[in-house]
Amino acid sequence: VQLAESGGGLVQPGGSLRLSCVASGATFRIGTMGWYRQVPGKEREYVATITVDGSTDYADSVKERFTISRDNAKNSVYLQGDSLKPEDTAVYYCHARDLYISSLWWGKGTLVTVSS
Repeated sequence: VQLAESGGGLVQPGGSLRLSCVASGATFRIGTMGWYRQVPGKEREYVATITVDGSTDYADSVKERFTISRDNAKNSVYLQGDSLKPEDTAVYYCHARDLYISSLWWGKGTLVTVSS
């Protein structure tokens, strides 16, 4: 399975951004999908996940501001970020879990910069 993120960029504080991640390859194996983020020099941080049937979970730091969604027919997961803050600046990584074995796939990341 390969994951490709898009949608990163520069946004002003208080603004919005929508990230997309498209999966290809053995997509029938994909279960839960989600997003992590990482600031250089810091550990990768959990953002949100969504199960195949649409159940969602969020980190406290993004709850009420970010919304995760997915389109199983398009093998895609999305992250809508609203009321963005400078501390949301990071490289955002898409991930997906294998339905059958304990395996995790990662995308290469997309940079989100929140700055005026």
